[in-house]
Amino acid sequence: MSLTEAQKFHLKKFIKELEQYRGRHTELVSVYIPQDYDLNKIINHLAQEQGTAANIKSSATRKNVTDALERMIQHLKLFKKTPANGLAVFSGNVAQREGQQDFKVWSIEPPVPLKTRIYRCDKEFVLDILRDMLEAKEVYGLVVMDRRDANIALLKGKTIIPIVKTHSEVPGKFKAGGQSAARFSRLIEGAAKDHYKKVADYMKDAFLNLEGLKGIIVGGPGPTKYDLVEGNFITNEVKKKIIAIKDLSYTGEFGLEELLEKSQDVLAQEDVTEEKKIVNKFLETLATKQSMTAYGEADVMSKLKMGIVDTLLLSEDLPDEKIEEFEAAAKPVGTNVKIISTETREGVQLRDLGRAAAILRYEYHG
Repeated sequence: MSLTEAQKFHLKKFIKELEQYRGRHTELVSVYIPQDYDLNKIINHLAQEQGTAANIKSSATRKNVTDALERMIQHLKLFKKTPANGLAVFSGNVAQREGQQDFKVWSIEPPVPLKTRIYRCDKEFVLDILRDMLEAKEVYGLVVMDRRDANIALLKGKTIIPIVKTHSEVPGKFKAGGQSAARFSRLIEGAAKDHYKKVADYMKDAFLNLEGLKGIIVGGPGPTKYDLVEGNFITNEVKKKIIAIKDLSYTGEFGLEELLEKSQDVLAQEDVTEEKKIVNKFLETLATKQSMTAYGEADVMSKLKMGIVDTLLLSEDLPDEKIEEFEAAAKPVGTNVKIISTETREGVQLRDLGRAAAILRYEYHG
């Protein structure tokens, strides 16, 4: 599953806050509770750990660990059950000076289901699992083919993962003696169609229900790739996911590498397509029906509080507390919130328009 910009923003902020704390000894407690795991079992386990902590020789460390565990137990008792995606909880004495006490507890339901159970006391909080969630989980489908061969693979990050390789029964250019040119041509066409159908079936098996699939890129030498894509072979649901067709010099594994090389423009573009779409929608509405838009922090906040904002666009250039203020106002009125990066021309336009913009639910002439 791919995270929205808003989910990334909140997760990054949470991680950044916890990264700043260091314990003097192994006294900062991190607990990860997997989805569907019994919360009572975790609470009982933490109570047992309190008993074990009583054996720590240093009285200051012993107190810090047992008190951190107690705060965490009390915090967990506020939950009726484990949230749908699980829970990550952190507790410890984060006072800057030795001998002082400032116990804090944090918890977050992660945007991705937790599968791992962890209990750890360390000098810093265990955050790698949350950091990993920020990494792209999207995949792309790659198809390289000509009349003779086809390779289907996945692209995860920068890694090509081959799925299937198939070879056609299309005859070569020589023909068996005694066959008429017309009959031989029909044989070739029939075998080519069988090859396309087989490739289309493999594409359906590989891509139709693939979670996190952002798009399919097809490539190959010559016109065959267009015959496959434009002919009536690929099921519509899969065909809709094709985002580019590229001319290649090779097939096979070299072809997959070449396809990746020639698709960098598409892949970079895809990452920001959704953002560009929504900002362009705002700019078009601003140009054609200004009374259905608002921009600038004060104007947008005013419309938001009136409950008439359908989609709220916030530049990542806004301070964190401002973004949170807008989100808090958007939640009770059911407004859709989009956080927009400044990596695109459209993102820069939004920033220059006052870092906040809105598409309204209806025209407003106030």
